[in-house]
Amino acid sequence: MTVGIIGLGLIGGSIAKAIRKKFPDTRIIAYNRNQEVLKQAEEEGVISEGVPFVSIDFSECDTIFLCTPVVTSLSYLDILKDVMKDGAVLTDVGSTKTAIHEEIIRRGMQDRFIGGHPMTGSEKSGYSHSAAILLENAYYLLTPGEDVPIERIGAFQEFIADLGSLPLILTYEEHDYITACISHLPHIISASLVNMVHDQDGAQHLMKTIAAGGFKDITRISSSSPEMWQEICLANRKDILRVLDIYIQQLMAYRASIDTQNATSLLKIFTDCKEYRDSFSNDSPGGIKKEYRLYCDVADEKGSIARVAVLLAENDISMKNIGIIHNREFEQGVLKILFYDQETADRSSEILKKAGYTVYED
Repeated sequence: MTVGIIGLGLIGGSIAKAIRKKFPDTRIIAYNRNQEVLKQAEEEGVISEGVPFVSIDFSECDTIFLCTPVVTSLSYLDILKDVMKDGAVLTDVGSTKTAIHEEIIRRGMQDRFIGGHPMTGSEKSGYSHSAAILLENAYYLLTPGEDVPIERIGAFQEFIADLGSLPLILTYEEHDYITACISHLPHIISASLVNMVHDQDGAQHLMKTIAAGGFKDITRISSSSPEMWQEICLANRKDILRVLDIYIQQLMAYRASIDTQNATSLLKIFTDCKEYRDSFSNDSPGGIKKEYRLYCDVADEKGSIARVAVLLAENDISMKNIGIIHNREFEQGVLKILFYDQETADRSSEILKKAGYTVYED
């Protein structure tokens, strides 16, 4: 199998690493604007060879991944149309699908294009932050062209599953509306919150100083690439405006409930929110996972965390993770401990309480 990857950034690099891990004998041809990245990927054995241009070198590929921004990806379509061999699959990883599908249709390439969008990523960017595990247990949305043979769609779906992802087939119209709701609008909300606090903060920057867990969690995604989100908003303008209008109307309804001190309405707002959020599947492989955790108060002194870890280890308890909570905006204990299942979390709570620790459970 020969795979071509155009763009070795966070996603392109992660796909290359996942392919190399799962199918070590695959020949991977890659192009990246920064030739130093290609050199590094070659030295690491992630790619087989780097090429200086998108050209005839990709004619031997069975699958070609376009892993550049949407506008840049469009610029390669004419070249790839002329060099792709029969039966090859062209795919992309863009966050919006309408623009590239329209260009694919205009060029008569809908028999070979399967749009792709791995629902994963990081606020960090670039090849240096890529990792094979980035694709694991992440939904990978596929939007096949209408003329792609069904067996080719099935084979590509299986290939994506082999990389550890969870392929899900949609139309490109469905994709853009869904992502506008669950991905694009949240980034706009996050950006608006950050900019509001920036504008309202005083000379002493007290808001910035004491901004803690809740604010940091909801605005973490604001550290993503500004250029990428500028492009997404322009590319998915129609669907983003549609959901943004709905959201603004909802905010105004919330404002009215607060303004009129409508306790019943406010309770319903937050109850409905909690019930729906809590209903997100804990068992679904790509869903929001339930955390089996507890919080424990420990003294601020040397060895306090080690003593907790040793106590649990002596009782044959395996911890998934352990960390210090540096603020108590929403949490009570200062030590957060994660476990692999609820039974272990419950037993650990009993052990710690018997040892004199104050334990808080969800």
